Amino acid sequence: MQITYLLINFFTVIICFIYSFHPKIKFNRYFGAFLKSSILVGTVFVLWDAWFTKKGVWWFNDQFLLGIRILGLPVEELMFFICIPFSCVFTYFCLTKFFKWNINPTLERIYVLISVVFYAVLGIVFHHHIYTAFTFMSLSISLLVLYYALGIRWIAQATVIYIILLPGFLIVNGLLTGTALPAAIVNYNPADFMGIRILTIPVEDAFYGFELILWNLYFFKKFAKKIILKRDDFCKK
Repeated sequence: MQITYLLINFFTVIICFIYSFHPKIKFNRYFGAFLKSSILVGTVFVLWDAWFTKKGVWWFNDQFLLGIRILGLPVEELMFFICIPFSCVFTYFCLTKFFKWNINPTLERIYVLISVVFYAVLGIVFHHHIYTAFTFMSLSISLLVLYYALGIRWIAQATVIYIILLPGFLIVNGLLTGTALPAAIVNYNPADFMGIRILTIPVEDAFYGFELILWNLYFFKKFAKKIILKRDDFCKK
């Protein structure tokens, strides 16, 4: 039972890792760029995670853990911020490498604007729930910065791919929050989130994950610009 979270991380990443070496994909050439981006982004999210853990917003069930902790977080939780982004960035890389995406710029602009306002409103309305408020306000700010300040033009594309990945998200986060397990690996304080769940998953987790992936993609693209592969337009804005 103590290797449960470790196994979840392992099975989340192993298939993507193996296919990274496929001669038509060659994602292994981007391992360095990915590692830089995941460490950079992961540091921020780990600090967020450690702060919320200390405040009791969520906590971890030692029954499913190895027992090694850093900054008050299980080592498996730190691995989460590498394994999940790896699988998502790899999937995004493959889907944008082998398929053409033609998303209308005007529709994307409208989508981003509506999202920024909608998430900000949710953050304000549910300001008394720290997880809800912090998640939606930070996502709103992230979209503002990424689209308007940094000028990226793949947010709609990333959203569609993230939706494609949602079944996997439901499996992984479902296991972490107690679906199909005798108890939850990660427990949440009911006072700190809206109380809306997908199966056993607080709905905020989906938006927390989306923000995590957006920033991983942004920095990964920057670090990967030096690597040129035939037919690879991955690094374009």
